[in-house]
Amino acid sequence: MKRICALTTVRNDQIFLSKWIEHYGGALGRENLFVILDGHDQQPPENVQGVNLLRLPHQPLERVPAMRRRARVMSKIACGLYHYFDIAIATDVDEFIVVDPQLDLDLRGYLSSRRLPPSLSALGLDVGQHLRAEDPLDPSLPFLAQRQFAHVSSRYTKPCITTRPLTWGSGMHRIKGRNFRIDANLFLFHFGMVDYQLATGKTLDRDRLATGWQGHLSRREKLFEIITQADACDGDAYFPIARRYQTWHRPIYAWNKPGMIPGDPVVRIPERFRGLL
Repeated sequence: MKRICALTTVRNDQIFLSKWIEHYGGALGRENLFVILDGHDQQPPENVQGVNLLRLPHQPLERVPAMRRRARVMSKIACGLYHYFDIAIATDVDEFIVVDPQLDLDLRGYLSSRRLPPSLSALGLDVGQHLRAEDPLDPSLPFLAQRQFAHVSSRYTKPCITTRPLTWGSGMHRIKGRNFRIDANLFLFHFGMVDYQLATGKTLDRDRLATGWQGHLSRREKLFEIITQADACDGDAYFPIARRYQTWHRPIYAWNKPGMIPGDPVVRIPERFRGLL
């Protein structure tokens, strides 16, 4: 088995870090998780035992410079960890990479069984609440037992998995100077908008308001409208189409990032994923 670590950063989290630890700790072992707490005022969740914690001083920056700084820090920490690990996974705290359940392999088993490129992306699924069909989230229950729909978004088809020291770009959306490859069996579920009340409450975060996040969060909240109004298609039928499109259509200004699919496609998440997260 390959030695695999996972990294994330967090500030003012409400529910995601506990689930992040549960998910990646279950697959990789908690001793292989590295959580960077942004600020000495941050309190980790109760299930943090065995996880490696690094506290950094909170130094507010505007959104874009802050995202760039974060990517540089994550890249350099991962670079050091390659003295101990074969693979490094870096995600936001609300991002969860899973192997297609039909393979009956966990993340460590799947990655260990493959010959991997320098970086690997999972297909990005932006999960949101269908405001007419789904109740408010109960954080004590699996998210995918309560949410059935996702926007297929290249913003979350991110090269989070790396097999050598590389440099992530802002938001971890690309590897600087490198191509990307989308794996056929990996999915990245983004849960930042998994619940309307929780997500819109982010705009009340004083740290975010003070550093220019309000416009970004307001744009992200459109996901609820996209999902609620969409005629969702079958996920299994659409996933290969999405992978091909994102592989061959690239932004002119960033050839090493997947292009956005026109029309805001929404899929119904296959039943085999229910209860995984």
